[in-house]
Amino acid sequence: MLSLLLLALQAPAQTPPAAAAGAPAQPTRTWPTREGDHVIRDFRFRSGETLPELRMHYTTLGQPRRDARGEIVNAVMVLHGTGGTGKQFLSPQFADELYGPGQPLDITRYWIILPDNIGHGGSSKPSDGLRTRFPAYGYHDMVAAQHRLLTQGLGVKRLRLLMGTSMGCMHGFVWGSTYPDFARALMPLACEPVEIAGLNRMWRQLAIDNIRNDPAYADGDYRAQPTAGLRAAASLLFVAGAAPLNLQAQFPTREPAVAYAHDRVARQVAGLDANDLVYALDSSRDYDPWPQLERITAPTVWINSADDFINPRNLDFPERAVKRMPNARFRIIPETPETRGHGTHTWAKFWRADLADLLRRTE
Repeated sequence: MLSLLLLALQAPAQTPPAAAAGAPAQPTRTWPTREGDHVIRDFRFRSGETLPELRMHYTTLGQPRRDARGEIVNAVMVLHGTGGTGKQFLSPQFADELYGPGQPLDITRYWIILPDNIGHGGSSKPSDGLRTRFPAYGYHDMVAAQHRLLTQGLGVKRLRLLMGTSMGCMHGFVWGSTYPDFARALMPLACEPVEIAGLNRMWRQLAIDNIRNDPAYADGDYRAQPTAGLRAAASLLFVAGAAPLNLQAQFPTREPAVAYAHDRVARQVAGLDANDLVYALDSSRDYDPWPQLERITAPTVWINSADDFINPRNLDFPERAVKRMPNARFRIIPETPETRGHGTHTWAKFWRADLADLLRRTE
């Protein structure tokens, strides 16, 4: 589940049950949000399948500000990862570092848009009823739906900033190459701009296989969730998102470590839908911005973390990629007992200064 799972799986052992169950950690303050739905009629997927109505749910903070021509100039879109929702960006480790007065994304200055992507949250997804008859969506479909939400639903012709974590990071690279002039600045967090292959593809495929091979899955027409397959998939996701130094510091002895792992995986399984997870994990199959990197001309700050199992620090893709992107900078966050592996992307204290600098440079 990457984003949503990682927020819970990497939480301290004393995390309240509500947060451990799979929802983002509860905010320490109440942020003034608005929610809405934009319905896209007769949405056509790359597979050739269509939906008569594709619902895109979203959450916003702040207010749109317009220039003399009436165009919105302060819209910031933040894109979640696999299995997440826009509301995960209301968690304190993100929101409390960014949205307040004088902070980088001060909501008195910026209009923050947090979509739920296809297959996630309040947007259209397999578990709404279609199950495996739901169109086989991919990342390009998700980006196309985001574009239509902004332009047709919210009246945004250009973004002040596009941010994304994990899957949202990859969406950022798709945006940059597909709509080069749409965002004034890009900040992708925790991904690589290449086809998902190697070990990254393997663990995703094994998670999908574990679900589909559970007899209770019944080719997607299950009467009850296939818990054996989901437990195996969640275990893989736990390992993929783990932060070795952080978890060693929290659990230096065997019994608490075992109890923590069992508890977190069990709580995650209780909140999952098998078809939604299979579709979400498989949606990355059409991702490969590598041939189009030269088209990404917007000022870009791209950040990964050194303890990220999913995007390991010894891959040479970042060094090669930034040479082909005329306005891109790359930084890797060093591993410490405080970093959170792949989930470091959601802990804004590690990269807040980079964001503030990007906004200053593109003001």
